[in-house]
Amino acid sequence: MQIYNTLTKTKQEFKPIREGRISMYVCGPTVYNLIHIGNARPMIVFDTFRRYMEHKGYEVNYVSNFTDVDDKIIKAANEEGVDASVISERYIEECKKDMKGMNVREATTHPKATEEIDGMIEMIQTLIDKGYAYVAADGTVYYKTRSFEGYGKLSHKNLDDMQSGRTLLVTGEDQKEDPLDFVLWKPKKEGEPYWESPWCEGRPGWHIECSVMSRRYLGETIDIHAGGEDLVFPHHENEIAQSEAANGVPFAHYWMHNAFLNIDNKKMSKSLGNFFTVRDISEKYDLQVLRFFMLSAHYRSPLNFSDSLMESAKNSLERIKTCASSLRFAISGAKEGGITEAEEAKLKEAQGFVGRFDDAMDDDCNTADAISVIFELVRFINNELRETGTKAYFTKLSEELSELTDVLGLVIEEKEELLDEEIENLIEERQQARKDKNFARADEIRDTLKAKGIILEDTREGVKWKRES
Repeated sequence: MQIYNTLTKTKQEFKPIREGRISMYVCGPTVYNLIHIGNARPMIVFDTFRRYMEHKGYEVNYVSNFTDVDDKIIKAANEEGVDASVISERYIEECKKDMKGMNVREATTHPKATEEIDGMIEMIQTLIDKGYAYVAADGTVYYKTRSFEGYGKLSHKNLDDMQSGRTLLVTGEDQKEDPLDFVLWKPKKEGEPYWESPWCEGRPGWHIECSVMSRRYLGETIDIHAGGEDLVFPHHENEIAQSEAANGVPFAHYWMHNAFLNIDNKKMSKSLGNFFTVRDISEKYDLQVLRFFMLSAHYRSPLNFSDSLMESAKNSLERIKTCASSLRFAISGAKEGGITEAEEAKLKEAQGFVGRFDDAMDDDCNTADAISVIFELVRFINNELRETGTKAYFTKLSEELSELTDVLGLVIEEKEELLDEEIENLIEERQQARKDKNFARADEIRDTLKAKGIILEDTREGVKWKRES
């Protein structure tokens, strides 16, 4: 497989550190509000990459954090008169609902910044001890940007050019040794959450959070670090500087970045009135349509969002779902018996689509070309459905279509929703099974209901249920 590596600005053959295993860190959202469709693009893209690598047989340790301490979170908390954790926990749960709607699988680990403070203090102290950081009079800890020889290697920026452009200046620069130095730890302000540290009561800078969480859950050197291209500089550049200075080894072998998402050819902005959350989109479209739309372009290409393009994505996805539905209908009425010799030949032809799908995905996760291959398979299947065939043959075609759409995380089978009466009957059966001490059957019913999006709650008043939102 070839991956475009931002670090080298070339496509490179992917070679994991450990055979058969991949360590991957993807920067997650800052949880102060509902996630927007710009957040959705890396979630969908790198979830798809993960799915494909698992399809190829790799075991993927996929870590994606939640930044749950930040100025915006604190501002929202102060406006509501609640603790910052109330805001962050609320929007972590809302984010997970949106992820589920987009069929983005939960990460192997979703670390929260506030639960990793001790590790951040430890790494910052290491950087101070090694001469890469210093403490200002007010307890702020700064990273000495010029002390790291490789600074700029990811963004391909020159430190002297940055100095003349004064790119990184922030408030409090007067106490910096160099205007390009960035914050590792900062003192608390009135009404802010804070933690004890050797330097002052305060909280970590944003960049140190990901360096620490990546090291804890994946190790000092990882296979892949990914995120939106807006994170290349300064966030990912600073992560490299911190991690490699502290650990003394390369941080990540491959860096993957998705391009920006525009709205009607304009940058998404609240001031322009073209800012959309994933929840906004869900009111008009099934979020599977949003997922299909996001995958219809190469992840490194800028993507333009518009109503007309979403309608096109909806119609395209419907073609695939209609094919899957037609196959299920054909299977239900097809004749029994083994696959015929003619059908075996056809299956070999159909298997060629799988090979071409893999070729597209092996070329730097080219989902656009992979989708084109799926449509070729759909046309092939539709032609086959005009003829009579065996149940076994149509089942094989259905399995192949499902295999490819599953890799892209596209759900093509309509979820059958249980009627209230059916739910009540199953709950009653479960209660009886528990009385009969048939706990296996009781658990089976609970799992069946959960798979259908029905959540049970055992209370003193009896069993209550609700549908997942």
